[in-house]
Amino acid sequence: MPREAGPDFIEALARGLDVVRCFRPGRPVMTLSEVATATGLARPTVRRILLTLEELGYVRSSGERGFALTPRVLELGMAYVNALSIWDVARPHMQRLVAATGESTSLAQLDGSDIVYVARVAVPKIVTLAVTIGTRFPAPATSMGKVLLAALTPAELTALLAEPSRSGITPRWRPPREELDAALREVRTKGWALADQDLAPGVRSVATGVRNGDGRVVAALNVTVHAAETTVEHLLEHHLPLLLRAAADISHDWSLLDAVPLATAPSPTA
Repeated sequence: MPREAGPDFIEALARGLDVVRCFRPGRPVMTLSEVATATGLARPTVRRILLTLEELGYVRSSGERGFALTPRVLELGMAYVNALSIWDVARPHMQRLVAATGESTSLAQLDGSDIVYVARVAVPKIVTLAVTIGTRFPAPATSMGKVLLAALTPAELTALLAEPSRSGITPRWRPPREELDAALREVRTKGWALADQDLAPGVRSVATGVRNGDGRVVAALNVTVHAAETTVEHLLEHHLPLLLRAAADISHDWSLLDAVPLATAPSPTA
């Protein structure tokens, strides 16, 4: 059936995709006639497409039985899956968290002794510090930084803290190593971290870890509030459970993404 499309539309490519899509559950092998009927294309056209796909390794001939797709077709889907970013995975959960709390949420990872913001859903409020994607802060003075530091081994922590911050920020809380170690032990026990104006006056936040398929903390998720508007009690009693649920949901989706195998394509002549 002719398509209504613009001058840049490649009809031959569209027909090739039509042929690939016509192989469905319960129909792993299809004859030339069956493919032609399913796609509405002429038999000579279908034959040329199938032979081209066979040459490229996406289809194999099953003799008189017809044609079947090969595992190489998985590459077409894996290109999308493998291109997914942290933002793609976290965004819907972060948006729901903001809707439930009315407060901003961010996702951060470590870069040296700093945290770097890699995703954020903000609400229009007056805050002490402006935050955008790429903003960095000294890790020990932030709730997300404490979560990420707590996930390190002692040797990793020592090496990281030896690196100077590149944030340009002088935090209010600059603990000696013994005090920081005690704080991180508490974070490991609880599974979350609180920063009550440790970075700057008026900034209060709670954070927890986001884990990958191996159970390793790969990012931290927070909820940030203004100290003049939200008490520590409300932050922990109301926002923290919602935060923990959002982080668990992101971790779950991240684990599913990690579990998807990379498509290993056989060569066309295999």
